[in-house]
Amino acid sequence: MSLDVSPALLEKAERGEVDEAEFVDCVRTSLPYAWEMISSLVAQLKVDGGQFADNQTPPPDEQARGQLLRALASDAIRGALQRHFGVRLAFQNCHRVAVFPVDSSVDGTLARFTSVRSQVLNQSPEFRDC
Repeated sequence: MSLDVSPALLEKAERGEVDEAEFVDCVRTSLPYAWEMISSLVAQLKVDGGQFADNQTPPPDEQARGQLLRALASDAIRGALQRHFGVRLAFQNCHRVAVFPVDSSVDGTLARFTSVRSQVLNQSPEFRDC
């Protein structure tokens, strides 16, 4: 199970009424490593400026890696996080998370980061099992 959904939130979903803020809070508490990674990158982007901020340090364990995978592989979670933080997220190699501003001036940089070429160039043997 990827999220620890409270009975109240589950009940709301069954009725068709899911507030995105409640969903985002569920993500925050269920996937704390992923949340901290993304929120720290957002803060770094705001402080440093630039076209993006990224993490290149592998997670400390498989549980943390799994949180990143669950957060970024789910369209609903990823979309909610992007809207909450006001950024676009990109992901490579089971740990390289990047945040980009929602600004068309960085579209080229985002396209390069998410390109097939960049994915190939970002490979190494130690990432084969991630």
